[in-house]
Amino acid sequence: MRKLTMAELGRKTVEECRQAEKLPVVVVLDQVRSMYNVGSVFRTADAFQIQALWLCGYTPTPPHRDIHKTALGATETVSWQHDPDTPAAVSQLKAEGYAVWAVEQAEGSRYLHDFVPDFSQPIALVFGNEMDGVQQAVLDRVDGCIEIPQFGMKHSLNIAVSVGVVLWDVLVKYMRSPQGRLSAFDLSAHRYLKGI
Repeated sequence: MRKLTMAELGRKTVEECRQAEKLPVVVVLDQVRSMYNVGSVFRTADAFQIQALWLCGYTPTPPHRDIHKTALGATETVSWQHDPDTPAAVSQLKAEGYAVWAVEQAEGSRYLHDFVPDFSQPIALVFGNEMDGVQQAVLDRVDGCIEIPQFGMKHSLNIAVSVGVVLWDVLVKYMRSPQGRLSAFDLSAHRYLKGI
C-alpha cells in the first residue's frame, strides 16, 4: 500500500471549486460560538461541495484567523452568507423552496439512517449551538428533525463532527438517487466510492 500524492488526488483549484456542480444542500449554523468549529464546517462543506453555508445569529464569520486556521482555505471555495436572525433565515429558505431539517434530538425526530431526503427540492440542514442545540424558535419552523443515533453516556457530538456525519450520509443518498445519478457527482472519478 502506498500513500497517494496530492497530484493523484485530483484536487480542484479554487475557481474549479466555485464553478463545480454543488450538492443541493445548504448548511445553516444557528448560534455556533466556536470559530474553530465554524472553520471545520467550512472545510467539511468544501469536501462535500455543498451549495452554501449560512452563518446565523452570533455565529462568527470570516475573515478571522481562528476560522482560517481550521478552514485551511475553504472560506475561498464555499459560498457563505450571514443572517443575524436564524428563524428568519429558515423562513426565507422555505420560501425559496427548501425542505428544512434540523439536526436535533427532539420529539418525533427521525434517525439519520431512516431519513430519506426528497431530492426533487433542495435541502437545508440546521445545526445548533454547542451547548444548547437548535433554538426552539427555529424548531418551530423546520419541516422535521434528524437525529444521529448515539449509544454512549454523552449523547452529544461536536457540531463539526455532526456536520461531517450528516453530510456524508446525505451525499451517499444523493448519489444513489435519480437526481444524483444524473449529476456531476460521478463515482468513476472517485475510486474509493465505487462500492457504495
